[in-house]
Amino acid sequence: MELSEIYEPIKPDLARVEEMIRSAGQADLPWLPGALARDLRDGGKLAELLAYSLKGQGKRLRPTLTLLAGSFYNYNPERLLPMATAVEILHTATLVHDDAIDNSPVRRGQPTINQLWGDEKAILLGDYLIAQAEELAAATRNPRVITRLARTLMTIAAGELAQGSSAFNPELSRQQYRHRITSKTAALFSLATESGAILSQAPPEAAKILKDYGYNLGIAFQIVDDIMDFIGSEAELGKPVGSDLAQGTLTLPAMLLLERYPENNPVREFFQNRDRPEAIKRAIELVRSSSIVPECYEIASDYCARAGRHLRRLPDNASRRSLLDLADYVIARRG
Repeated sequence: MELSEIYEPIKPDLARVEEMIRSAGQADLPWLPGALARDLRDGGKLAELLAYSLKGQGKRLRPTLTLLAGSFYNYNPERLLPMATAVEILHTATLVHDDAIDNSPVRRGQPTINQLWGDEKAILLGDYLIAQAEELAAATRNPRVITRLARTLMTIAAGELAQGSSAFNPELSRQQYRHRITSKTAALFSLATESGAILSQAPPEAAKILKDYGYNLGIAFQIVDDIMDFIGSEAELGKPVGSDLAQGTLTLPAMLLLERYPENNPVREFFQNRDRPEAIKRAIELVRSSSIVPECYEIASDYCARAGRHLRRLPDNASRRSLLDLADYVIARRG
């Protein structure tokens, strides 16, 4: 199923989220005197940086999750739209920071902020985007989701610190891997679904079902991303194949490769000697020619099944069907 079909129940409001994202890119700074706002916006290229980072290239999965999760009880666009926008802008901020930390030259097939404007501007832009997300969350006037966004940001930052500390470590356990992707992708997905549930006044049991859905879907999504880093093309990925290994990030396919070939393993070889990039190519070939990819997809499929396991206890509507279809999409996607 195409994403456009999955998004159908919330399509008009998703378009409104897109408008709010574009508005955020204007860098109006309305709380400042006009001359000062113009000088800050134009002198530091803030508007240019924001417009570049927020242009609609992503799938908008996270705001979609917020709106779909908010569609089961008291659907309140006045509060759901700012939160959906906040989740997407926070996601963009994490990407900007990630690219600067990893010195990534390309994201979604386009030069990164750090590549075009430098690391300093990328970090400051990411900080600005985080503040925008916090302001939008505050517009919901709901302390629970405001706190939830702040805690998600702390979780993501802690996950980045842990990932940096474990770079080029071939001994990472599966539990550590799961914790790492929980603190990044799954944290944002569950923020999206739980905040939608809270803002729609879902009963506690339903809010937990939707939070768990986001958590499990996020883990599955990241596992598929990690698979694609080995089997995708540069055109599909928007970045070079094997980028994770090149940055010293051990993902599930590489972990299975280490388990399967404990001797003369190209992953271990590269992690011990980073001047041998040909080892990355051999690791990719070994993963592609083995049963590792189907095994990883099976694990991702299990998380998608967990995501949808309790959705049928929610009211039967078009949004519930979209959430179920989205779990299928996550496994089938190619980029």
